[in-house]
Amino acid sequence: MTSSQSQRQRAQDMKNLDSLVLINKPLNPEIHYIGELQTPVIVIDDFTTDLSALQNYANQIDFNLDKGSYYPGVRAKLPRDYVIEVLNQVFQLIYDVYKIPKNLRIKPQATYFSLINRPPESLTTLQRIPHFDTPAPYYFALLQYLNDSTHGATAFFKHQPTGYERITQANMDNYFRAAEPYLQALAPFPAKYFVDSNEYYQQYHQVDYKQHRLVIYPGNLLHSTLVNQQTDIDSNPSSGRLTANIFINVT
Repeated sequence: MTSSQSQRQRAQDMKNLDSLVLINKPLNPEIHYIGELQTPVIVIDDFTTDLSALQNYANQIDFNLDKGSYYPGVRAKLPRDYVIEVLNQVFQLIYDVYKIPKNLRIKPQATYFSLINRPPESLTTLQRIPHFDTPAPYYFALLQYLNDSTHGATAFFKHQPTGYERITQANMDNYFRAAEPYLQALAPFPAKYFVDSNEYYQQYHQVDYKQHRLVIYPGNLLHSTLVNQQTDIDSNPSSGRLTANIFINVT
């Protein structure tokens, strides 16, 4: 395919996103109450019926290192029409499940495709432990799994020394103090992805990677991808752990 043909195909895929990213209606959400806090996590299987246009689009754009986060891979901007369609379908569900005051409004914070591509030996110390996105109470991650292949799950963890599952403004400083000794202890050892429980972080729930599945969870939950080194460390949108990530703050 020539450069001009590729550009025309990309433009056509953009034009077709409204019709080809089809939502299964009515939605069939499952609410999982996880951990000791019984935090709701929304899982919608078969959220979409056709992802081909979105996948084709992802294959034709440039992915770049996300220098604004600790994400161990590359990202690219999601099409605006896809983001709007997803939010239109689930915003009321989010308000209802998380009991968000009706006077607060959704504000998208970041929207992108994501692909893990960083080899374990190059990880920084902070990339080797579960993380949280923000302590904000109504900040949510909307994560859709896009490829029809086996990849690592999204897992949720409790910080064992403190018992924290969610990091808030009230407990964040104490969490950082309590986590520091483990970070220092990790530093001399060979770097690797965090995929098991230990005396510092206990996994208590996971959501498996499944094409068309949409997952919604509070960004202040401690979480991590259970990276499979054989399948997940891959910059190719067709074969890698391709996800669509929408982050929103309701304020």
